[in-house]
Amino acid sequence: MTRPGGEEAMDPAQELYPDERESAQERHPDGRDPAAGERTFGALPPARGRAFARSWWGQAWLKALEDTALDGEQLKLGRRHARAGAVGAVSVRCGRITAVVQDRDHTRHRSDVLLQQLGVADWDRLLDLVADRAGHIAALLDRDMPPVLVGDAAAAGIELLPGIGDLEAECSCGAWDHCAHTAALCYQLARLLDQDPFVLLLLRGRGERELLDALQARSAARAQGPAGEAGAAGRGGAAGGDGAAERPGSGVPAVEAYAARDIVPPLPAAPPVAAPGVPPVLAGATPPAPGVAAAALEFLIGDAAGRARGLLADALSAGHPDAPLQPVLTPAQDAVRLAAAGPGEAIAARLAAGSGRDARALSLAVRAWELGGPAGLAVLEEDWTPEPEELARATGRLAASWEDGEARPRLRATRNRWTEAGGEVQLRYGRDGRWWPYRRESGQWAPAGTATDDPASAWAALSAEG
Repeated sequence: MTRPGGEEAMDPAQELYPDERESAQERHPDGRDPAAGERTFGALPPARGRAFARSWWGQAWLKALEDTALDGEQLKLGRRHARAGAVGAVSVRCGRITAVVQDRDHTRHRSDVLLQQLGVADWDRLLDLVADRAGHIAALLDRDMPPVLVGDAAAAGIELLPGIGDLEAECSCGAWDHCAHTAALCYQLARLLDQDPFVLLLLRGRGERELLDALQARSAARAQGPAGEAGAAGRGGAAGGDGAAERPGSGVPAVEAYAARDIVPPLPAAPPVAAPGVPPVLAGATPPAPGVAAAALEFLIGDAAGRARGLLADALSAGHPDAPLQPVLTPAQDAVRLAAAGPGEAIAARLAAGSGRDARALSLAVRAWELGGPAGLAVLEEDWTPEPEELARATGRLAASWEDGEARPRLRATRNRWTEAGGEVQLRYGRDGRWWPYRRESGQWAPAGTATDDPASAWAALSAEG
């Protein structure tokens, strides 16, 4: 493994402590080869001006860190280290990540973060679960971790993502809790998780090649069925079959073809669904019933056809049925969704009146919808107070968003909203734990950008606009 400049990326576990390596028996009680799944990633470039985690699973990793660490100042300093590129090559092994982190005075510290591995029984259940749903494997191969996979695992009693208290810190600086060095390592790992969720699975105890080989073996076993049954049927002799499996073009079971994914060409993609049909023209036909506008009805028919096309395309996609179900919208939410399609002033006025909004409120709701869907609309229209523990955590994260020496705005907190004193900008904290930038326009607060897990990024978006 080499660094971007061509320099050899030394395993950080030995860079400072060459004799300190866990034994294979310690890390792999089931006797598997510990070196088979070890990966070392070269030092990443500085991360100034970007969020550390953009994937939902990367954000979950950082939430586990931030919920576990007791000292917000150490987290802040760790973010600064990570943004400045002070984290060296990262070694990822079963149950442990390691890196050398350099302080501003150039003192280097070996830092480790430990995460409990899954047991043998847990891995057997997880592999059976994944092998039973081809979409799970396809998503992982696309470097994606669908929420339904994590949900299915949790339902089987297997926690893939870490939670509060799961990330254990060890550092040569002597800190007993997460220090700036282990925090920096965690922030850096979130960037690696964004690129490859197999890093998380390696931490939980299985490397990518080992995991895929095990899945392929399970798929092949399912293709054979009970011992000898598939072979006998395929030969068409002892079982009294007609030898159809030997005839050219007779094909093989789908699970068997999937198990042989490395040696057979991929199946062709499903043909794209044609554009939805043109809705009927109702104007000038039989007069509609009282209160029914022909143009509005034509618009609703076209919308229904478009949604049906989307559902069909989703059903034919490779990820189905692993894609999460879309939430059921309330009438007020659906009115905003329809208005976002640009139906024209007359229909927009009907949607505004029907949803209890005026034209200005509907316009703001459409903007919030376009930036964040139902979650964005909720942040615009809901005013709520987080629980005390969550409020304290959010306040701490916001306070840690500015580096030492930077001018900090004076913010006034009201429930889930932080407003600049005497200013025209505001941050709102959503129920999903994300931060939404807002700006005052014509006396009303209006959404000013998409949500981010990092309040500093949301504030930067406001500063850039200002």
